[in-house]
Amino acid sequence: MLLGEIVIVALEALRANKLRSLLTMLGIIIGVGAVITMVALGSGAQKSVQDRIQALGPTLLSVYPGQSFMRGVASGARVSLTLDDDTALANNARYITAVVPELSANLQVQQGNQNVNVNIVGTTPAYASMHAYTITAGRMFTAGDDAARRRVAVVGSAIPQMFNSNRDAMIGQEILIRGISFEIIGVLSEKGSQGSFFNPDEQILVPLQTARYRLIGTDRLRSITAQATDLNSMNLAMIEIERVLRRQHKIRPGQDNDFQIRNQTDILATFQQTTETFKYLLAGIAAVSLLVGGIGIMNIMLVSVTERTREIGVRKALGATRFNIMFQFLARCHRAVPAGALEHPDFTARHPPGLRVQRSGGVVLRDLARAAGGGARSDNRPEIRIEGGTRNSRSG
Repeated sequence: MLLGEIVIVALEALRANKLRSLLTMLGIIIGVGAVITMVALGSGAQKSVQDRIQALGPTLLSVYPGQSFMRGVASGARVSLTLDDDTALANNARYITAVVPELSANLQVQQGNQNVNVNIVGTTPAYASMHAYTITAGRMFTAGDDAARRRVAVVGSAIPQMFNSNRDAMIGQEILIRGISFEIIGVLSEKGSQGSFFNPDEQILVPLQTARYRLIGTDRLRSITAQATDLNSMNLAMIEIERVLRRQHKIRPGQDNDFQIRNQTDILATFQQTTETFKYLLAGIAAVSLLVGGIGIMNIMLVSVTERTREIGVRKALGATRFNIMFQFLARCHRAVPAGALEHPDFTARHPPGLRVQRSGGVVLRDLARAAGGGARSDNRPEIRIEGGTRNSRSG
């Protein structure tokens, strides 16, 4: 039997049994849809983690106050980071291009008859560029504003919504922070929550000296952010920070550090592990779906071969080889499987808000090949039945 005739016979068999063909394709439709959804969600989750790392700043190192230790036992009081530590890092630490101190406190902010409690951060003008912010309206305060202790503020992108306003209308407005009047001169770009309870869009930046002398009244810093020269010098920069601060805090050799150094990549390591677990879970679901689809194809083809036992015997008697008969059923199977793969529903069209989906055309082509291969393997067992059925028909 010629190849063209085999394909024609296979297509006629599919048209003659439309419901059976639909049931055969249904398992592949679900299986391929599950695989594509798994790949899209997994890739989207990984891309989301990478974007968060870029948003935080891949070369940033954060220094936080820790606890003092006496003979290996931590004391109850936390050791403070001060502006002297910031100055020492800026002057003595190599492999660091910039250092930004941060004073912070949660204070009451009032505008008119509305008031909210948000995080107030006293810092330097370099804060915005170091943390990859842009000024979407107005301007950032300057070193002159800091030195003069001017009462100016740059608000996060979510602050105007808290006061039922918009970013352009907020410029030049007066707000009361701890009862002290401040002029809003700028609005930061949106950053989004980084997976913690703190939302950086819900904060207000004021000059460091203004916060120190007018609002908070202390030089004890919440943190110091340092920017390494590049990604390759991250470890060297951490060593330099540790060396400078140990000398600044007069920590003897062998004693534990009374401060903590955190890498932004390490902060998001938990999210990376979560996405990996989520990806493996989806892979398991997709594998089960494909297995069920393969079993469905095998059962349908087994029924098809069984009911055509006499026809197979006649063809064998007329000279058809085992390859011709196997190829006919394989052609029928391979027409149904790619059709089912192409008609898979787009499970990624609807997904929960905030969950990123990344689709790729290459995924569909790869799954078509997998589906066709799965159909061939699922169809292999019924073909063994063909030979047995042929012998029975001959003997009959």
